[in-house]
Amino acid sequence: MKSESSATVDPPRVISASRPSGLWWGLVGVAAFSLTVPLTRLAVGGLSPLFIGSARAVVAAVLAAGALALTRQRLPRGAQWLRLAVVGGGVVVGFPLLTSYALTSAPASHGAVVIAVLPAATAALAVLRGNERPPLGFWIAAGAGAVAATVFASAQWGGLGHLHRADLLLFGAVVAAAAGYAEGGLLARELGAWQTVSWALVLCCPLMVVLTVVAFVGQVPQGTAAQWAAFGYLGVVSMFLGFFAWYHGLSIGPMAQVSQVQLAQPVLTIGWAGLLLGEHLDTTTLGGALLVVLCAGAAVRARAAANSDIRTQPG
Repeated sequence: MKSESSATVDPPRVISASRPSGLWWGLVGVAAFSLTVPLTRLAVGGLSPLFIGSARAVVAAVLAAGALALTRQRLPRGAQWLRLAVVGGGVVVGFPLLTSYALTSAPASHGAVVIAVLPAATAALAVLRGNERPPLGFWIAAGAGAVAATVFASAQWGGLGHLHRADLLLFGAVVAAAAGYAEGGLLARELGAWQTVSWALVLCCPLMVVLTVVAFVGQVPQGTAAQWAAFGYLGVVSMFLGFFAWYHGLSIGPMAQVSQVQLAQPVLTIGWAGLLLGEHLDTTTLGGALLVVLCAGAAVRARAAANSDIRTQPG
């Protein structure tokens, strides 16, 4: 699934030579997330998208509740619960369900290219949420990334103006995740990084349990061993353990550098789609991925540079 990185940018810090770089932990997190789309595509071959999108959150919520209890984390207070609802609505409910339904018809490599616009979308919503004033180059790059993803999606289904239902679901997933990541990046300053995701999972758990029961009653899961293994990965790694590595990398920092590692995720995802699913990777897919990633990278870097300039101004 997934880029919490572009929601916040930390102040400059000196990293000692003896301290391991957060880049390595960030890379572990991105590598874990890069399998989310291909394994979702594999799982929907035998399990219903409603079951996959909801039950994986229940699995992660159980693990999150255990981690919160064992570490004796304090309960969120007041308006923090409402903000956690925004985070959960985006990354616990919206993104998993929308991508699960989209990938019943769209190839994993196709989904990876469309979702590659997520870092730029997250940065854009973080800018709006934080009332920032980034340079014009940021908006140009973010807009170019969205246009590139839309053109690619249209081309895959027969030309401009031919967006498929799956693409609408994927773009909806991007918006949902971006909103959750942007708000989560701000809330993490108060609750802690992995704690924010864990509380969001716990908060959404009752709803996801209900949806899991509905999915089970509507279609009893009858997947193969490979499909159940893919589902297990989605619940344990994609929605829980991957966040530990990713957020640990961000906490070590430098965050502005670690966040750039996420731009490799679409490339890794496309590679996994070809290796695990045998999907044909044509020049349109590879070119579209490169263009969207470049635009997203330009947007994230422009915002980071703008924040750096603001911090270095006297006063």
